[in-house]
Amino acid sequence: MASETHIHTCPLCEATCGLAIEVDPRERTVLSVRGDADDVFSGGFACPKGLSIGALHADPDRLTQPLVDGQEVSWDQAWETVEERLMGLIEAHGRDVVAMYLGNPNVHNLAGAYTTPAVAKALGSPYVFTATTVDQQPKHVSAALMFGHKLSIPIPDIDRTDYLLVLGADPMTSNGSLMTAPDMPGRLRALRQRGGRLVVVDPRVSRTARAADEHIGIRPGTDALWLAAIAQTLLASGTASPPVEGVAGLEVLPEALAPFTPEAVAGPTRVPAEVTRRVAGELAAAPSAAVYGRLGTTTVAFGTTTSWLVDVINVLTGNLDRPGGAMFTTAAAGQTNSSSGAAARETRFGRYHTAVRGLPEVFSELPSAAFAEELLDGPVRGLITIAGNPALSVPNGDRVAEALTGLDVMISVDCYRNETTRHADVVLPIPSVLQRSHYDVAFMQLAIRNVANWSDPVFETDQPQEWEVHARLAGILRGLGAACDVDAVDTFVLSTHIQKEVTAASSPIAGKEPSWVLDQLGERRGPERWLDFLIRVGPFGDGFGSVPDGLTLDEVQWHPHGLDLGPLEPRLPEVLLTPSGEVDVAPQAIIEDLPRLVATLEQDPDGLLLVGRRHLRSNNSWGHNVEALLGGTNRSSLQMHPEDAEARGLADEGRARVTSKTGTVEVVVEVTERITPGTVSLPHGWGHDVDGVQLSVATEHPGVNPNVLTGPDVDPLSGNAILNGVQVTVEPAPLSVG
Repeated sequence: MASETHIHTCPLCEATCGLAIEVDPRERTVLSVRGDADDVFSGGFACPKGLSIGALHADPDRLTQPLVDGQEVSWDQAWETVEERLMGLIEAHGRDVVAMYLGNPNVHNLAGAYTTPAVAKALGSPYVFTATTVDQQPKHVSAALMFGHKLSIPIPDIDRTDYLLVLGADPMTSNGSLMTAPDMPGRLRALRQRGGRLVVVDPRVSRTARAADEHIGIRPGTDALWLAAIAQTLLASGTASPPVEGVAGLEVLPEALAPFTPEAVAGPTRVPAEVTRRVAGELAAAPSAAVYGRLGTTTVAFGTTTSWLVDVINVLTGNLDRPGGAMFTTAAAGQTNSSSGAAARETRFGRYHTAVRGLPEVFSELPSAAFAEELLDGPVRGLITIAGNPALSVPNGDRVAEALTGLDVMISVDCYRNETTRHADVVLPIPSVLQRSHYDVAFMQLAIRNVANWSDPVFETDQPQEWEVHARLAGILRGLGAACDVDAVDTFVLSTHIQKEVTAASSPIAGKEPSWVLDQLGERRGPERWLDFLIRVGPFGDGFGSVPDGLTLDEVQWHPHGLDLGPLEPRLPEVLLTPSGEVDVAPQAIIEDLPRLVATLEQDPDGLLLVGRRHLRSNNSWGHNVEALLGGTNRSSLQMHPEDAEARGLADEGRARVTSKTGTVEVVVEVTERITPGTVSLPHGWGHDVDGVQLSVATEHPGVNPNVLTGPDVDPLSGNAILNGVQVTVEPAPLSVG
């Protein structure tokens, strides 16, 4: 039988690159993978992770049968055990003793977007933790406060900008984050080739920094101070040119930002005042410009303030919502700020709090930095994890490991027996990424171009689909039993979305009977039916017949290389969901927190500051069981500047002991000038040297878990973990005996 080529969007990171996957249909194996040259968005680009998707699919360690107490069992037995143990705990002690942790793979697939909220709602516990409060919640909080919704995040219009200022991000390695943009190397080269300027602010000389016109080596954790000085300079110099209408709070900014002069921040940031003033002038003078900040700016003590200042500068330079500036995507499906049923409302947090420290909820999530203490010292006795590995990804790593061993019941939905799921009573496996359909509902809302791209499954599977696993788990939590009707749960979940839409006066299906809408959606089930519904009521949709040439899922499926829906277009004010209907450039919560930032102007912490880093071939802990993605420069090592290494008697490839206030690790030293003095760096997602995992490749390359060194501290405005700018001491590791 001849080979077949399937077109599939890569689901392994936010770039959404198109892949051409050649398969042997009889053996159901992948023969080769290349970038899809006809993809309307990625144009043939693919990174090493995407090109290794066949190895990920064929991984012999990937689970295909449920585990109960570490032993393979039938699906019926697994579900009966889930019902018995999980519901037994709930009946004895209530729902509030069960926590849930959702990992970031959930946002990379339809099932995660569609059915994990149903599981959380069915559980009915306040103890919901996700990867969002590990790395990106500040951006959601600032977006909600300024624009009215957590996903109303302005995206740099990279393909048309004349000046791009990047802080705490390495998009040439990450392929973009909270910014969906395949082929970042090509796009950044194009920026410079057309005469544009790329400036990178980062304590590391990253791949992106090496490709930039200028690299500014800022001190970790001080981006908020520096951006405040940029904004203060624009205001004080009279070069600010914000919109005349549609922006509230501009009059508050001069006084609020007055303390942050370039001279005042020069000491703590280690950026000379003349550099700050020059960059401010360049931003103001550029024909178009965009400021972009990512993980290095959100996983710090002032993550929300930094995220806010990014968009304050975009406003002050007149670059918000204009071509070449920072713009809002118009997604084909699932976007609240383009939904007819969306209503403006005030953003409020703190409806409930953690038991130990009283930390407030934010967007119905509790801070993951409190995960360990709530399991150890709070009321939590049970845990559900879905596609998450908190043993490696959550701060206070040693306490997390201790907490997982002491649970009464733990249920995990995952395809691996990893550092977290080794503790689970029951592991419910899911199919491979090539055995499910795919559409990036979340990332298409953050794309630098409006596109829609659907992928059919490459291979069939005998396993339950991921959404079916979630739906049955939700059914059990609702008291419907282990043998509940999954299709009925699915229809119930979808009906809640339909009911909201038909009651919105401006909806194309306003007043329709939900049963009529269900009938129009045909025979599809699960997230595919939900996606068809979202597309049809979306901004490009057919409105269930009211827009004859509008989109449906059928139409999107007819275009395997994707549908190009055009460049980003100005969307203000219709995108706004703030109570005032204007951009709130001075949210009260942030303005009231600025004295905390002012206090840091006098601080000068001693010692070394720890930051993370990412590798092109690494996506958190996901790819560490694929041999082709390990080795070379993708390794767990402590990067350190030669001056710092020499001062501590450390040499390249030697071993160091790294200590913070929460823990100690020993790691190989990598002496390099690609990091600024006073800064050291460990990559995220390592630490596979524990018993009970079933990861044959990863355990040969264990590395160390940097979250042993990170503590429970949070950005108070968002509850996000502080992973960067952590004070550490580094010394030679003692020689082992024997």
